[in-house]
Amino acid sequence: MTAFDQVYRESLEHPEQFWSRAANAVHWDKKWDKILDDADAPYYRWFTGGKLNSCYNALDIHVENGRGSQAALIYDSPVTDTVRTYSYLELRDQVAAFAGMLAGLGVEKGERVIVYMPMIPQAVIAMLACARLGAVHSVVFGGFAANELAVRIDDAQPKVIVSASCGIEPGRIVEYKPLLDEAIATAAHKPAACVILQREQARAALTEGRDYDMSAALAAAEPHDCVSVEATDPLYILYTSGTTGQPKGVVRDNGGHVVALKWSMKNIYDVDPGDVYWAASDVGWVVGHSYIVYAPLFNGNTTVLYEGKPVGTPDPGAFWRVISQHKVKCLFTAPTAFRAIKKEDPAGTLIGDYDLSGLETLYLAGERCDPDTLKWAQDKLRVPVIDHWWQTETGWAICANCKGIELLPIKQGSPTKPVPGWDLRVLDETQSEVKSGDIGALVVKLPLPPGTFPTLWNARQRHHDAYLADYPGYYKTADAGFIDDDGYVFVMSRTDDIINVAGHRLSTGAMEEVLAAHPDIAECAVTGVADALKGQIPLGFVVLNSGCDRDHQTIVAEAVKMVRDQIGPVAAFKQALVVKRLPKTRSGKILRGTMQKIADCQDWKMPATIDDPAILDEITESLQSVGYAKGS
Repeated sequence: MTAFDQVYRESLEHPEQFWSRAANAVHWDKKWDKILDDADAPYYRWFTGGKLNSCYNALDIHVENGRGSQAALIYDSPVTDTVRTYSYLELRDQVAAFAGMLAGLGVEKGERVIVYMPMIPQAVIAMLACARLGAVHSVVFGGFAANELAVRIDDAQPKVIVSASCGIEPGRIVEYKPLLDEAIATAAHKPAACVILQREQARAALTEGRDYDMSAALAAAEPHDCVSVEATDPLYILYTSGTTGQPKGVVRDNGGHVVALKWSMKNIYDVDPGDVYWAASDVGWVVGHSYIVYAPLFNGNTTVLYEGKPVGTPDPGAFWRVISQHKVKCLFTAPTAFRAIKKEDPAGTLIGDYDLSGLETLYLAGERCDPDTLKWAQDKLRVPVIDHWWQTETGWAICANCKGIELLPIKQGSPTKPVPGWDLRVLDETQSEVKSGDIGALVVKLPLPPGTFPTLWNARQRHHDAYLADYPGYYKTADAGFIDDDGYVFVMSRTDDIINVAGHRLSTGAMEEVLAAHPDIAECAVTGVADALKGQIPLGFVVLNSGCDRDHQTIVAEAVKMVRDQIGPVAAFKQALVVKRLPKTRSGKILRGTMQKIADCQDWKMPATIDDPAILDEITESLQSVGYAKGS
């Protein structure tokens, strides 16, 4: 039995012993009464009766243990030409002052604060200040549309909203304050106060009696100590898209979150206190919550906050510059970022301009990683490239190659095996387990491990209906895939992306893998479209590498042949469209479902999280050129 197998087996056979040991690495104001509380199953709770403070575990404990002068946060902003480093002591003191400012505005334990900010240190400070007070933060991606922000204001009912005058994108300034004002005007709930950071790129007009200038308010604030909260008290609400159009407020509690995330830093990512860790994401997404802000600080790491893009700030070498300049040991980002870099610099020539000798591992998540992108990153960086799989709801990895326990052989297309604590199964429509290699619904046997979500905010029934009802005793991930004979997991697509072609259930993800291997294709998507004869047939969308001047029809013909050769005629893959770009969310997920609805002339709603709405007009025109989307 391997080292990993031993750890994994203990986590499932003796979960209370396993997580008790992990919890002993955390500072508790009061130890728990019960490690795993099953009194309200299937709504399990971890560490009931325990009391602690997440901010204390992120900052104060390191200052008190002599790490106050160590770098805690590096703010790197190519869009403002700024690099600033905060020590643990500096960050602790700024967070304490911010907490005092919020307390002065009436924020108390359990009350909500919405954070609507760009990727700047004040966003991290605001989150930690809420945790310090025992308040519940809800971060909304900076620049989100006013109507979407209004929905979140009404659901969370914040006492205070923290924002900035603007965000900065390559080539443009996004003014936040007009969006915030419109959202508050639209929402039924009105916050007692708004605190606004004035950025010099676009200053905002403040509403008298409601809005406070952040700098002035902080100057008058008194530092605030950490407030002890129950392990089961909420730390934050993070909204994720809902199929009904009403966003789902994923709740994260304090105790299990600290325990699981601190455990993950060494055991999954193999980083030690003092190492520099960079999650190239956004604080508005779950990756930003877990692995820009909380987990690295719980573990005593130096975390990088990057206000920039993988390309365009200023070039496709931006990531290599950050890794080299700040001596990053572990990088975590989305496959989309690497596909963007690969598209602009297919040969990876810019990598040679930087010293990447300190980089030991690359972790990818957020969008399924095609083997071609994985192989490109391995070849160019010469470090283990580890795909891992998790969700907003889970808060940390369901499947990963746990380098800190034992680095297992990498299989392209697989996020390796379930992480300790995760009892993953593959079930069919009858809720029976399928044999290895067969595709089915990926589900997790309850209870979920610590650090996951106990419920949705003010929506217990919706939580049950969305995640627990279809497979009693299991958490439904809504992803489809299979587990092979070696126990490796393959996440093929969202359950909705399994298409039915003349009675054959096929994964669009498997077709995307084949397309992505074509040397001229930078990225791709496959979705099912309606067909009178077969029910559905697959349709490909491909983006070509920059500088590719080959005939598009020839490339498409080659790609179609590759799919037919590798998956078979049963796939009925006959058509692909060359497009300039793919519609994505701001976190990098391709909007396949929206493209499918456009193709089939179904009603669709502009996704709130879309990066650039104009792309959908381009996709519609491309579809219409080949006979789809005629009714739109």
